Amino acid sequence: MADEKKYLFDDPKNIKRLMQIFYVCCVVLVILDFVIHRHTMHEWDKLWAFYPIYGFVGCVVLVIVASWMRTFLMRREDYYDNPEKSDANKEIDTQGAPHVDD
Repeated sequence: MADEKKYLFDDPKNIKRLMQIFYVCCVVLVILDFVIHRHTMHEWDKLWAFYPIYGFVGCVVLVIVASWMRTFLMRREDYYDNPEKSDANKEIDTQGAPHVDD
């Protein structure tokens, strides 16, 4: 077990550094929002923090729609482990022949 390979994100220091880089990038992007001129097509594009708010609302809507879709798309836990018999197999079973699952 001493020869176990150490990966980049196994060290908490590397994760902390990555998060600091992420925060610095976020701050730089907010500062650039005041400096860089955006060519907008609509009035709401000119609002400050429009795109972050738009992205957040889009993600929330995506999660809500996905949870709603889960109600009719969800399958049993053993859906692939225990397939239902096809119509051909049911006919064989009703005639008295033993059925063997592969």
